[in-house]
Amino acid sequence: MESSPKGFIIIFALYMESLEQSLSQSVSDHLCSAYDLLDPKLEFQATRKDFEGDITLVLFPLLKLTRQNPMVLGEKIGAYLVEQTKEVSHFNVVSGFLNLTISEAYYLRFLEAFLKLPHYGHIKPGSDAPTVMVEFSSPNTNKPLHLGHIRNNLLGDSVSKILEANGHHVIKTQIINDRGIHICKSMLAWQRYGGVETPESSGLKGDQLVGKYYVLFEKKYREQVAQLVAQGKFEAASEKEAPLLLEAQQMLREWENNDPEVRKLWAQMNQWVYEGFESTYHKLGIDFDSYYYESETYLLGKSIIEQGLDKGVFYKQEDESVWIDLTDEGLDEKLLLRSDGTAVYMTQDIGTATQRVSDHPKVEGMVYTVGNEQDYHFKVLFLVLKKLGYSWAESLFHLSYGMVDLPSGKMKSREGTVVDADDLIDQMKNTAGKIAAEHGKIEGLDEEQREALYQKIGLGALKYFILKVDPKKRILFDPEASVDFNGNTGPFIQYAYARIQSLIRKVEGELQLNLDLNLVDKEKEILKHLSTYPTLIRTAGEQYSPALVANYLFDLVKLFNSFYQNVSVFGEQDQELQSLRLLLCQAVANNIESACGLLGIPLPDSM
Repeated sequence: MESSPKGFIIIFALYMESLEQSLSQSVSDHLCSAYDLLDPKLEFQATRKDFEGDITLVLFPLLKLTRQNPMVLGEKIGAYLVEQTKEVSHFNVVSGFLNLTISEAYYLRFLEAFLKLPHYGHIKPGSDAPTVMVEFSSPNTNKPLHLGHIRNNLLGDSVSKILEANGHHVIKTQIINDRGIHICKSMLAWQRYGGVETPESSGLKGDQLVGKYYVLFEKKYREQVAQLVAQGKFEAASEKEAPLLLEAQQMLREWENNDPEVRKLWAQMNQWVYEGFESTYHKLGIDFDSYYYESETYLLGKSIIEQGLDKGVFYKQEDESVWIDLTDEGLDEKLLLRSDGTAVYMTQDIGTATQRVSDHPKVEGMVYTVGNEQDYHFKVLFLVLKKLGYSWAESLFHLSYGMVDLPSGKMKSREGTVVDADDLIDQMKNTAGKIAAEHGKIEGLDEEQREALYQKIGLGALKYFILKVDPKKRILFDPEASVDFNGNTGPFIQYAYARIQSLIRKVEGELQLNLDLNLVDKEKEILKHLSTYPTLIRTAGEQYSPALVANYLFDLVKLFNSFYQNVSVFGEQDQELQSLRLLLCQAVANNIESACGLLGIPLPDSM
């Protein structure tokens, strides 16, 4: 298995490119030489199972350009590839399709190279690599993180890892929405109905305690609205005139005017929430490189809006509110400052974006991980920033994702019908423990080892279930189904990895790979799948889609399970074949570990 440094560099260069790319170059060289065709469009696809071959070149688009019939053209290209490349061992032509059989030596050399590259498919960012800022989480400080936040966090964290694997420097950030009427609602309710309760005295995490008072505000507010309606007022008017809402609005004005008592209460309750958030992030295995606070950036946003007024980008209405007219762009007129001078979300988002670029001048793009309910908001934000003349506004991207539903329907924070993130993480761990015990996965483990295993299985189940779905689609979350050891789940992936680790632990001495061995179809299928990993990482990065990585993983484990069930490993008497198959198992484990790393999924060594 040892090779010279020079030889290893050659192997590295050869196998970092996909097989399709290598064949494309060879076919292009031939077409250029034989038919004077420059940069022809080539279409490759997997060979149909009812034909011999591994990869197929579609000939039809080339027939008119070369003025050849398909059989003649296919024979010429096939003969060239067999003679000039190490990849193709033989070929056949069926109608307009050139079916190529890849040499076993190619697959074995690929396996050798793969095992030498712990980060196969990853691009290490250089000093001049582009820097991308990925915003995710970005919670309000009036309630704890819930299931919807979990999807947001898992998407943002995984996309950050995928972009890093694509050679980017990544800054993981969030904007904490720590001001506004919703914050004042929690503050007012605590002041009115709690007053002395703290996280320590209540036994609640700080974010859960504050969220409790947000729900209580809504309950009391609705009671007041109902009383006003009973007195003969219209419901719409009652909702605007309820005393609690008017008090909350007054508290917001006092906050913006730096009232010392309001600011003191605000700082105290926000600190409770921050500590609660950090505890949840730790459980999820999430961290951040920077934090921005709406309470700071909204002031910058207000000053930028004043500048935009001077430039004629914005305009004032008679009530002194500030707007922008986007009707020529197919949108509408958008409020930027209320008539009383208070800011809206758009105000602080403008301030936050400009502050980030000021703090990180090398940032070449920003990704906003926010639910699709805010699609219109980000269309407006990006357009406003462009109209303000910021060149970097062309490099903003909204990673829009679908909501997470429960069997009982949509979650509602005001009504307290959300699934608390901490409760869900604990539930996943407990469910994992129950199902693991039923499947006999805990034999021989002590209590500490069992708890660690349940934690990994539960977290892996949660992350995989969320991330395997295309970000644009809604999710119906089913905790029980997510821990199924036999379905398209995290535990299914984790179990395959643990099984391979068990095999490798039995190996005595160093395994050697004979490059002259013959491969069976099951082995070739796995190696073909592994060879597509670099392309998979590139595509997942371009589409900001961890789901592509999850689907790749599921297909890999299915291929491995089929191989393991049909091909003898330790039962093989030929020691060279046994070594080959164990090395193939190791390669699969390495790839599972790499792909799970992109998804943030922990892997147990035994199950």
